Amino acid sequence: MRGGRVAVVGGSVAGCAAALALTRAGAGEVVVYERAAGALHDRGIGLAVHKERYAELEAAGYTDGSMPWVRLTRRTWITAEGGGHAGRLLGGVPFPFRSYAWGPLWSALRGRVPASVAYVQGAVVERVVPAPDGVTLCFAGGGEERFDLVVGADGYRSVVRAATRTPELPGYAGYLAWRGAVPGELLPEPRSAWPEGEATTVTFPGGHMIAYRIPGQRGEGVSANWVFYATPPSTLALASADPTSLPPGRVTAELTEHHEGIVERYFPPYWQDVVRATPRSAAAVQPLYDLAVPHYGQGRLVLVGDAASVARPHMGGGAVKALQDVVVLERSLCAADSWAEGVRAYDAERSPSGRAVVDLARRLGRAQVEATPDWAAMDQRTVEDWWRRISDGERGFGGHALERPAP
Repeated sequence: MRGGRVAVVGGSVAGCAAALALTRAGAGEVVVYERAAGALHDRGIGLAVHKERYAELEAAGYTDGSMPWVRLTRRTWITAEGGGHAGRLLGGVPFPFRSYAWGPLWSALRGRVPASVAYVQGAVVERVVPAPDGVTLCFAGGGEERFDLVVGADGYRSVVRAATRTPELPGYAGYLAWRGAVPGELLPEPRSAWPEGEATTVTFPGGHMIAYRIPGQRGEGVSANWVFYATPPSTLALASADPTSLPPGRVTAELTEHHEGIVERYFPPYWQDVVRATPRSAAAVQPLYDLAVPHYGQGRLVLVGDAASVARPHMGGGAVKALQDVVVLERSLCAADSWAEGVRAYDAERSPSGRAVVDLARRLGRAQVEATPDWAAMDQRTVEDWWRRISDGERGFGGHALERPAP
């Protein structure tokens, strides 16, 4: 397919990658609409990519070694019970991943978007109106634009998803993720307490915290990324039909005290110091939601990333899933003779994959938060057996392998 006018709603990682996919697929004009007016490169959330998923994305031309990353080799579980300053090791498994920081990854993808693509910031799409032969975008403050195809890369509150024939809202998972990032120079001593390349899981009844190193601000140096999962007291529950989050500066005192209480009671001293070293400006709370949509594509509408399926972040694979989506979108459009054919091929391949990722993330959540084992009773053998059962083996964690089209 060649020509045509295509819009991408959302200009983050998924949106930039989608714009690149569409230009490679031969779209005549591509416009990206990003609602944020400011820069996105300072976002510091960490993410992880399995080495085999990375190889697939590199082969497809969406990642390469120039993007700042940190090598991870092993995941371990520890407990304060019966342990010393850094806790007692329960067990560990191989963890062949690359870790990234969201901001530098976005910057690298944004730099790959061709100059021919219009990247419009501060553009809020309020409504999406599909028709058999195109889609109209309606903007806040007035104004409309019509396109041959619209790609929703606008996250878990997607207005593009809301315009599909089966609009869905993410459902609250019942627990929260506290997130933080510690600049490498602020990590406590001794440095030997946390080996390089290790993703460490600090366990406690009803949850856990995973920590791993990521590239530092704007890709320079190293930071420690941690994510703490726990169910809040009923008085602090944030269940809502309208998914939201509490960014740095908006986390309530009650939530902070709840988090600090668990850390003080259950964490080894070293890991208490890691959490306490986190600047308040680098801490946030994210209520967790999930959603598996029946279709990734309908008519002239396509969904990618969290606009399609929303998975709990236990897999660290949100960005991976989004990049896999756009790889298949590019392939589907390149092989198609019409927009309808391309959308159908994309939907047929990615919808089942999206549901599988959501199901795996739910299973990981149940096993690590909603129904935690007796962590302190575990050892190397039981850790290995337990992890194998819940994670589909290491190939499944962080995104399933991309399917290959039939010859």
